[in-house]
Amino acid sequence: MSEAQRKGCPEWRVMLHGFVDGELDSAHAAQVEDHLATCAHCKAEMERVRAVREIIDQDGVKWRPPEALRSQVLSMLSFEQEAAAASLPPPRQAPVWRRALDFIRQWSFVPSLAVLAAGAILFVNAPSQTVLLQDQIMASHVRSMMADHLTDVLTSDQHTVKPWFNGKIDFSPPVSDLAKDGFPLVGGRVDYIGGRAVAALVYRRHGHVINLFIWPAASAAQTTTVHDGYNMTQWSDGELVFWAISDVAAGDLAEFEAFFRAAAQG
Repeated sequence: MSEAQRKGCPEWRVMLHGFVDGELDSAHAAQVEDHLATCAHCKAEMERVRAVREIIDQDGVKWRPPEALRSQVLSMLSFEQEAAAASLPPPRQAPVWRRALDFIRQWSFVPSLAVLAAGAILFVNAPSQTVLLQDQIMASHVRSMMADHLTDVLTSDQHTVKPWFNGKIDFSPPVSDLAKDGFPLVGGRVDYIGGRAVAALVYRRHGHVINLFIWPAASAAQTTTVHDGYNMTQWSDGELVFWAISDVAAGDLAEFEAFFRAAAQG
């Protein structure tokens, strides 16, 4: 922390940067000049700001990020490549303003570096494509139960549900009633995930809802995870990707996946 900050002229600190950069109007510039004439601490702070500005303005001066930041950037680029291969939805901005603001305050004496550092924080803390996709799936799952819109076609007859999707989506999802295995089909609906319309099949397990989202995508590695208290599992079959989500036990969801895949292949 600078001497000016310790001695107590916080109301002048922001104006000092504007004064050094020539960004103040004549009235405010005059006020700063009057203050500098009577405050040795702020005058010293202004000289430090000017000295740093002169260093930054020199040719060939570069700010080298720490190695940890480089590793995080490379990791995010890897996520980007994996997302493109898996046809995942485009990323959305996720605010991490609090951490960025704290960092900016620490670097406030060098505004250009503060902007650079804040941009780096926002980039490396952006959630991965997979996490963004899981957020959308979880939101659709919860919304389907809260908004009383669990199904568009309410029937356990798979021969009714499957043709119902014709003309509503651009692919044909496999539909199976798994009542004999303990997972009765409730119905289906059209949902919207990752910037496209997807099929959503609805099943039940001992009163719990299982949403199975299906859409065309390149094959991806199978994953099983817990996301905000919901069990989720993902797998690929042919040119379709499947995401099942529910608050049932992880073992029950694994059984559901096995039964559904067997029925679809049979």
